[in-house]
Amino acid sequence: MKRTRIVVAVLGALALAGCSSGGGAEQSAASSPAAEAPAAGGAAGTYAVITHAAAGDKFWDVVKKGAEAAGKQYGASVTYQGDGDAGKQSQLIDQAVSQKVDGIVVSMANPDALKESIGKAVAAKIPVVTINSGAESSKAFGALTHIGQSEDVAGRGAGEQLKTAGVSKLLCVIHEAGNVGLEQRCKGAEQSLGGTVERLQVDVSNLADVTSKVAAKLQSDTSVNGVLALNPAVAVAARDAIKDAGSQAKLATFDLSPDVIAAINAGEVLFAVDQQQYLQGWLPITFLKLYKDNLNTVGGGLPVNTGPGFVTKDNAAQVEKLAGEGTR
Repeated sequence: MKRTRIVVAVLGALALAGCSSGGGAEQSAASSPAAEAPAAGGAAGTYAVITHAAAGDKFWDVVKKGAEAAGKQYGASVTYQGDGDAGKQSQLIDQAVSQKVDGIVVSMANPDALKESIGKAVAAKIPVVTINSGAESSKAFGALTHIGQSEDVAGRGAGEQLKTAGVSKLLCVIHEAGNVGLEQRCKGAEQSLGGTVERLQVDVSNLADVTSKVAAKLQSDTSVNGVLALNPAVAVAARDAIKDAGSQAKLATFDLSPDVIAAINAGEVLFAVDQQQYLQGWLPITFLKLYKDNLNTVGGGLPVNTGPGFVTKDNAAQVEKLAGEGTR
């Protein structure tokens, strides 16, 4: 509670400090093979956000929107790029270092693959904030802090709710190979469910195939009575798979989208684990601006948690409008 008050107070003070309305750079969530140098951000600074996002991933569109909104509020230049290939993500970090940006925000789905490039940034005295995945490696790599949710805690929470709903055999659908955070979610669910949890590897960039694979699994093993998606687009594909298979399996998911909210309201999805990813874009730009202006650090060496929360049919209407606007 004390940390929450401190963070809110600091953010409030910064917001009142006369922030201008400069624009953040508009870039696709897909990677750019040769990123241009960020436009001069003046006293407010220039910041590069580099994630492991695949093109068209709605979850990361919300992160991008949060980062750009913070840049606009503070009059800073913010560029956003994403690439699901860890090698290419490392190259994007190296480019940002060569451009001498004032700060780098990076998600670490594959921390070991990014260690060297993040080390170069730290050696160049460019502050780094990690987000979303890789919390366990953030401090060791020299980042100022990590912003996200404990995937293990979130997974256990999901497992507890699925257990209460009567699920005894769960299919956990992993949509990105090598993403340590996704495995932590499945493992957490396994710990609290008290039943059997099987993993199914799919490709988030091919949702038709996701539907086909989940349906095939449900048809071949009718004892599976629960499905846990780890991505909102995968959740929608899994919903269709459950219908196609004629299964009575109960479905839950991580993360929100307008389609997931609609599915919760329709009773097709039990709940969504909400990590409030807009904050994973907005907060790191805010923290880096504070560090640039006043050498402030946040978190005291511990991650700053943005979740988990749970969206169910009881509260879905309250967040539906915000999800439609792309901020939840």
